[in-house]
Amino acid sequence: MASFGALKSEIFDREERKQQYQAQIRGLNAYDRHNKFLKDYVAFYGKEKPMSLKLPVKTDQDTLREGFRFIRSEEDDKDSSWEQRLVKRYYDKLFKEYCIADMSHYKSGKIGLRWRTEKEVIGGKGQFVCGNKHCDEKDGLASYEVNFTYVEAGENKQALVKLVTCERCAEKLHYKRRKEKEQLDRREKEENKRKRYQSRSDHDTDEEYEESKERRKISERRDKKEHKRKREISLSDDDTEEKHDRKGLEKKEKEELKRNRDESGSDSDSNKVYKSSKEERKERKASSSAGNHSVNNDDNFDEFMEGMFP
Repeated sequence: MASFGALKSEIFDREERKQQYQAQIRGLNAYDRHNKFLKDYVAFYGKEKPMSLKLPVKTDQDTLREGFRFIRSEEDDKDSSWEQRLVKRYYDKLFKEYCIADMSHYKSGKIGLRWRTEKEVIGGKGQFVCGNKHCDEKDGLASYEVNFTYVEAGENKQALVKLVTCERCAEKLHYKRRKEKEQLDRREKEENKRKRYQSRSDHDTDEEYEESKERRKISERRDKKEHKRKREISLSDDDTEEKHDRKGLEKKEKEELKRNRDESGSDSDSNKVYKSSKEERKERKASSSAGNHSVNNDDNFDEFMEGMFP
């Protein structure tokens, strides 16, 4: 059996916890007290594990993100809901002469633009100070008219806006276009180089063809010369044979004349035979040299005609 002191301490502890709980409950508002009762009920009486339920809450910032437009149209102004009125009230507070740029992803060509707030206009940001969000340069500024292409509410849109940047930020602004141009120039150079090599190889093949053609002509010319030389040699051999035959005929004729002279014993007959043989030799020579002396025959014919018609 528990002692009186133990029971007394237990009662005091219970009362103390009750007072603490009541003090905690009194310090809460109605919404927090409701959430605490639900949490205690799930903790003591629920069979499943307690779950922290978060109700979807839409703040003014979420409303601005959903309904904001970089350039509002007339259709947007016609909507009279409280969300659109909140967005339009914020849009009217912006200054839309110059833009502020976010160039943190300039290498990929992604540059964000937004309008200036009143605080930035007073500080000169975007007009007398570089328009880059993370740059405060005041020297060497230049104004650019940028064709801003963006996606808004699932639609592709374009707008011409003014942006003031320093020289270093201007290089970031034109970084992607410059890189694309360099790649295009490099690609064109490689293409021209490839075409030049190809044309050079074609030219080499043409030169080889011309060389082979020239070699063929030289060989044909050499063959013609060789054939001509052989023909001349054969003609000279024929001439030597003809001379040899002529000498043999003359020798035979002399022997025949001598024999006739011995037989007849008369000089007149031998002279006649000798003259006839001599005339025959002249006719044979004339027939053999007729083809080689056609020009001389023409000259003789002219002289003959001059003799006929003095």
